[in-house]
Amino acid sequence: MNVANLQLQGLLMAVASINRTLVEKGLLSIEEVDMALRKAETSFTSEGGLFEELPPSNKEAICFPIRLLRTANHGHSRTKVLPFSELTKTVGGTRHPYEERI
Repeated sequence: MNVANLQLQGLLMAVASINRTLVEKGLLSIEEVDMALRKAETSFTSEGGLFEELPPSNKEAICFPIRLLRTANHGHSRTKVLPFSELTKTVGGTRHPYEERI
């Protein structure tokens, strides 16, 4: 596996853990974290030109980290983040709204 992929995996799991901690401490709700992540994805996917010109695989690659963090945010465990492999399976099995426009 590419070292950059491992670094990104570590970063995503760190951010997911920070998000979980913010929720546990009552600083943000699950819904507020989800809204922030949804806004980030919407901001990019509604960017017209750049996003529309990308091939579907690149669109998936760009949106994957946000979707993984949203999945982790809604994970079954209130005390820990689900394993990366479980999160990726869940993200990979979902249909994304922009696919219909591809």
